Amino acid sequence: MIKIYNYGEVSNEEIFSRDNIANDVADIVSEIIENVKSNGDKALYEYNLKFDKAELESLEVSEDEINEAFEKVDSEFVEILKEASENIRQFHQRQVKNSFIISEKEGVVIGQKVIPIEKVGLYVPGGTAAYPSTVLMDSIPAKIAGCEEIIMVSPPGKDGKINPVILAAAKIAGVDKIYKVGGAQAVAALAYGTESITKVDKIVGPGNAFVAEAKKQVFGKVSIDMIAGPSEILVVADSTCDAKFVAADLLSQAEHDRMASAVLVTDSRDFANKVSDELEKQIPQLPRAEIARASIDNNGKIIVAQDNLSLAIDIANEIAPEHLELCVDNPFDYLDKIKHAGSIFMGKYCPEALGDYFAGPNHTLPTSGTARFSSPLSVDDFVKKSQFTYYTADALSEVADKIAYFAGKEGLDAHARSATVRFEK
Repeated sequence: MIKIYNYGEVSNEEIFSRDNIANDVADIVSEIIENVKSNGDKALYEYNLKFDKAELESLEVSEDEINEAFEKVDSEFVEILKEASENIRQFHQRQVKNSFIISEKEGVVIGQKVIPIEKVGLYVPGGTAAYPSTVLMDSIPAKIAGCEEIIMVSPPGKDGKINPVILAAAKIAGVDKIYKVGGAQAVAALAYGTESITKVDKIVGPGNAFVAEAKKQVFGKVSIDMIAGPSEILVVADSTCDAKFVAADLLSQAEHDRMASAVLVTDSRDFANKVSDELEKQIPQLPRAEIARASIDNNGKIIVAQDNLSLAIDIANEIAPEHLELCVDNPFDYLDKIKHAGSIFMGKYCPEALGDYFAGPNHTLPTSGTARFSSPLSVDDFVKKSQFTYYTADALSEVADKIAYFAGKEGLDAHARSATVRFEK
């Protein structure tokens, strides 16, 4: 049963703790990465057989396989994927930033170039955790940014094939190449390259503890989006909400993973009890009831800020959740008060699942409190910036002595001379 806390009656450490225990897989992952670096495709084929029980003739998914998979997906779902992808495109198109030039001073031109990252690797979980939404969310912003090549990796099933819905989403999103490999070995292949898989410049996408650790270990060799922890939802709700709705929203994240976190912050103890009762009714009805039960019992909590919705908002900011639902009347009255959250869902008819699949904003979000300093995946993640400076001789001559004076304060005489040498008689 979910734990209920009255704010102020227990320690803040107990209320704000995240009890998710990271798996220590660093040594295993390091060994896998070194094997892929040394043996390339050979290591990938061996890992496919060992971990996925898939004996493959080729790592790359052919065009025929993609088209065959596309035909297997029911037409209604294909149309939904297309509509969702259009919503995602429209939202992310607004994030595009342009290069700029400033030439307001005589003889001086400065500016910034926005340059797409050339090659991006997209990791997509497979097997029972087949998420076509991840394909759309992670590849469409890269396409909008102008990345030359998007390379997707996903583990195959025992039949040697990737889930058809994953391939259908990849076709709709415009993924360039797809390979049948998962786990830490897939991350290593993207980071270092093999005979079949081209080395990329950035790796994005969620995965299990091995994938997360691999991304952590290859960071620096390539860029990554983030180190994602277990999924989280925090619902701020007042007593006018429907407890059935709130319980369902909490369980939408609890069913993800035993380590997932579902939190309700409310201004009513009576409502807290109603949601707790409703959770007990709904959990047994879920196909993933065992996972949801473990999540709710181990990581779920209800925090009561009695008769104080403003305090509830403060508590939400302290937790800095991945997903934040404002299940209150007039939610826009509170939007400016939210300082730390990955994605905010406004009102009583905006479940977090709307953002997972369809609305348009990205669902790759900061977890584990990192929303205090990081942001959802966006077009910005798929570009880099270079700045440039141009001075004429006359423009430099006007400031050369100032540059030299500044350099002298730092004890860097060569810096100073590089500015003044051009004007020595």
